[in-house]
Amino acid sequence: MLLITAKHIKKNFSERPLLEDVTLSINDGDKIGLVGVNGSGKSTLLKIIAGVIEEEGGEILRSNELRTAYLPQNPEYDPNLTVIEQAMKYVSGHIEEYVVKTYLTKVHMDCYDKPMGELSGGQRKRVALATVLCGDANLLILDEPTNHMDNDIIEWMEERLSDYKGAIFMITHDRYFLERITNHICEIEKGRLVSYEGNYEDYLVAKAERLQMAMANERKRANLYRKELKWIRWTAPARSTKQKARIQRFEQIETAKETFENPELELDMLTTRLGKKIIEINNISKSYNGTTYINDFSYNILRNDRIGIVGNNGCGKTTLLRMIMGQVEPDSGSIEIGDTVKIGYFSQESEEMNPNLRIIKFVEDIAQNVRTKDGYLSATQMLEKFLFPRYMHSVRIEKLSGGEKRRLYLLSVLMRAPNILILDEPTNDLDIDTLTVLEDYLDDFQGAVIIVSHDRYFLDRLVVRTFAFEEGGYIGHYTGGYSKYMNEKEEREAVAAEAARAREAGPASAAKPDGRNSRAPKVKFTYAEKKEFETIDEDIAKLEDRITEIDSEMMANASDAWLLADLSDEKTKLEEELMHKYERWEYLNELAEKIARGERVQQG
Repeated sequence: MLLITAKHIKKNFSERPLLEDVTLSINDGDKIGLVGVNGSGKSTLLKIIAGVIEEEGGEILRSNELRTAYLPQNPEYDPNLTVIEQAMKYVSGHIEEYVVKTYLTKVHMDCYDKPMGELSGGQRKRVALATVLCGDANLLILDEPTNHMDNDIIEWMEERLSDYKGAIFMITHDRYFLERITNHICEIEKGRLVSYEGNYEDYLVAKAERLQMAMANERKRANLYRKELKWIRWTAPARSTKQKARIQRFEQIETAKETFENPELELDMLTTRLGKKIIEINNISKSYNGTTYINDFSYNILRNDRIGIVGNNGCGKTTLLRMIMGQVEPDSGSIEIGDTVKIGYFSQESEEMNPNLRIIKFVEDIAQNVRTKDGYLSATQMLEKFLFPRYMHSVRIEKLSGGEKRRLYLLSVLMRAPNILILDEPTNDLDIDTLTVLEDYLDDFQGAVIIVSHDRYFLDRLVVRTFAFEEGGYIGHYTGGYSKYMNEKEEREAVAAEAARAREAGPASAAKPDGRNSRAPKVKFTYAEKKEFETIDEDIAKLEDRITEIDSEMMANASDAWLLADLSDEKTKLEEELMHKYERWEYLNELAEKIARGERVQQG
């Protein structure tokens, strides 16, 4: 059943066209992901389809059977209503209160009687999400539904939307979400809509093929243009006698434009030098109002660490980052920062940006010129590299879209040439193109990167070590990205459940009154392991430093074949040794965590 048809939709932003000629049909069962660079008009199109704002041209035909539910980025709310009153007021259809409460519980909002005015922005979004999902709509219109959501909420939402029988039209930067839910991808390019059948992977394949074809066509057009240009110049003295058709053809070639766009955002700023001492976190703890958020946490951050930090909202992740930044003092323990460390902090709220500044002034206040690998670029050139064309440079920051503000804020962080990057929910409001280039930049970034994120793809793509906030403020260390951590977590929980069942079924004499097995062997370090554990971080840092030195020596002596061979052999041996050290680091840290857990059990 055809639910909605939009024909030749137009909408302007200030004086420039935003949506020029958008045509879209949504059928029952369509699950459409809408993508495009920040500021291209994605949220505007969603609002037009949802009937929140009016189009300035074209028409929209809606079926009599259409029932929509719309989730905006920043949902409206009545601060005087309670959570359950807000949900019951805005839910679509006649839904029983117990059903609404079930959905609120699924999104961790079972504080039914709490006033909406006392909630955070993320909590209000969760209330709105539950309200949208539990209604009887046959078209869900969702603007960034994964923002501000815990991973377990996102995974539950994935299951709910995968089984949903109606249609979905949504914007999301979560690529796993797009991959697992959508059967259609639409992309806004130069004010028009380009459609691709299939999920996110299918879209990537089709988009790559389309770009290759378009570039081939552009090369053909350029060759033809050169031939026509040669002819037009050669016959300049006799312009009045030229064939009109030939002249018209030349003018058509000259003004022809491809319908695709492939803007390139390049991140190639240089970093400042980083010494051997990076960041040493020593037995820090932090509590608020009697609740412990961080309990006796220690770790030495290495030069090329890629650390992901996960945990539910409100567990203390941002507090940990702010302690590393020196913005919050630990209750106990210490954090030591190396003299050469220069931290770039990408916070959740873009809090350093003055909304009244014009974007060119904002960038020039950071640096008039920025050094890159290829030389120096002006503030104007840097803005253009970050997809801000010149006509936007005089625009005030308050006029930018949420995604454009995040992109500008990212530019401001990287322009300061940090050698340590701390990213707090960096994927919120950034478009997929920007995220892809940021990931590529972080691959080559010469320094440590610490990421707090709920974006599973982003974490799997980048991190090699995961810190997970666990019960009681303890932070577990795990090797690998989010998916590997979750697999290990599920395995541990299955083993624990089996052990619990075995204890219940076993003889009473095999266990102490508190349920602990008196015959369970105590896990501990051997003397050699203890010594190795104390020095392994330093050993790894030395190996990484030497490999970096070898790379520099090889570049400086590229013409000396004998020296290059020796350096290459040394590098191969060191890399093998480094991989062994990484494996030992993983084993020793897991053993240390087991020992710590055992001690906590003995104490508790």
